Amino acid sequence: MDSENEVLTFADHVRARANDDNMAIRCEEISLTYRQWCVQVAARAALWRQVLAERPRDTPPHIGVLLDNTPEFTMWLGVAAVTGSVVVGINPTRRGAELARDIVHTACQIVITEEHQMALLDGLDLGDANGFVLVTESQKYLDLVDSYLGAELPSAQDCPVDPAATFLLLFTSGTSGAPKAVITSHQRLGAVAVSMKSILALTPDDTTYICMPLFHSNALFTAWGPSLVNGTCIALRRKFSASEFLSDVRKFGATYFNYVGKPLAYILATPEQEDDSDNPLQRGFGNEGSEMDLERFAERFGCKLTDGYGQTEGGVSIVRVPGMPQGSLGISPQGGITVRSPDTGEECPPAKFDGDGRLLNAEEATGEIVNSGRGTFEGYWNNVEANNERIRNGAYWTGDLGYRDANGFFFFAGRSADWMRVDGENFAGAPIERIVMRHPDVILAAVYGVPDPEIGDRVMVALQLVPGTQWDAVEFAAFLGEQTDLGPKWVPTFVHIVEQLPLTQTNKVIKRELVLRRWHDVENNENAQVWWRTGKEIRFERFTKSDADALRAKFVRSNRGSILV
Repeated sequence: MDSENEVLTFADHVRARANDDNMAIRCEEISLTYRQWCVQVAARAALWRQVLAERPRDTPPHIGVLLDNTPEFTMWLGVAAVTGSVVVGINPTRRGAELARDIVHTACQIVITEEHQMALLDGLDLGDANGFVLVTESQKYLDLVDSYLGAELPSAQDCPVDPAATFLLLFTSGTSGAPKAVITSHQRLGAVAVSMKSILALTPDDTTYICMPLFHSNALFTAWGPSLVNGTCIALRRKFSASEFLSDVRKFGATYFNYVGKPLAYILATPEQEDDSDNPLQRGFGNEGSEMDLERFAERFGCKLTDGYGQTEGGVSIVRVPGMPQGSLGISPQGGITVRSPDTGEECPPAKFDGDGRLLNAEEATGEIVNSGRGTFEGYWNNVEANNERIRNGAYWTGDLGYRDANGFFFFAGRSADWMRVDGENFAGAPIERIVMRHPDVILAAVYGVPDPEIGDRVMVALQLVPGTQWDAVEFAAFLGEQTDLGPKWVPTFVHIVEQLPLTQTNKVIKRELVLRRWHDVENNENAQVWWRTGKEIRFERFTKSDADALRAKFVRSNRGSILV
């Protein structure tokens, strides 16, 4: 290839590492150079091609991968790249019929897994993958791979790869509904990886630390992909651990890491040490970090973070810029990104704020973030309904609520399922979460609507506190009263103190579980910490089982009892 612009598939990037003696993978006690890694990829590619040779010609070349972050996961990514196949990232937090559905829906022909995940698959009908589950620690698997050692990486002539062909099927987080398998082609991942390589200024002397799951787009797009393209060493941790983060960074000499969701909050909740800034980290890249966490992380660890808005689907990109308003996502480098009404399709009026930063026209300004084109969205696998929901009249609808000020700065307002209607006013929960997260004792906050016994909704917030802190209802009420940008209808009616918020493996809060739980925990557990306010005054009282019984009776009297569990 004369230039990297001519490299159209990820297979070319893998083959380019075949004679590279730079360190490729470090994980626990395993260390592999890129040359050694390519040898292992070649053996597995030969094994996979033999499996396909024994199947009908039109068999979908789909490889299900149910693994923690291990060298094996990266090797099967390499296999898919050089054979023109597809890796299906299987989410291990799925269970039973839902897990089987994910595997069958994506037409997995084999499933690569490890011993501790096998219990998840016991008794499940895996469709085409029945009888083709390979356990990476088993002697059978090791012997099988060994029998193909010495095979060459398939050449472009042996295994021609269509750049537009699917390379990855990556499930959405499923925080508000059933996960959908997002299509990513060879050319899309290649383009993103090359772009990220430039943004991050990675060199072969860097070490990328990946603790976010490899079955998710964030790890593949912002860490594994650009590192492979550049020949950068990748240090893997099986699963994210806040307490082990800094020791891992020092152990591996990591200079770059990626994140998604709420890991920054968990890392910052670990006890601060005088030497925290004594580490090799230089930069990090991710999304969904709060402004406060980004600032605190940079100050504590001496590491610059770049945080942006994006989706696995790739339909819209929004980036932070210097001088942007507090709470803003930033601006979009793409043309045609607007906020539109889901009902009319018309662009929403700009957001207006008072002198304290309070949003004055939340109902009319809030809509869905939309790209008038498709962006890089390539569709959902075998899901016509979901594709039609995303692409309407040629425009890409993100499913994310937001508003935009007169200067073009976007603000995130939540998922489209997060709408609440309180006292006749519609709004979403994300702006309230940003305010509540200012409290120094709060690690994570989730705001959502729960039904009002008469009509509409009430605001409920679930809080996960810093370990060792005690909930003080009077102090929290005073804190809310001091937040000048907290509108009166935004003040929570219910506060639920939880030990752990329900999270996906990418650290995103699963709000649908909280919505179903509402205040019902107190009906089964007298120690459940739910608080409420019964009037307009910001004053919280303990919500007891007798309160729950009285509230349920009120729902029944209003003919709304059927909406409660």
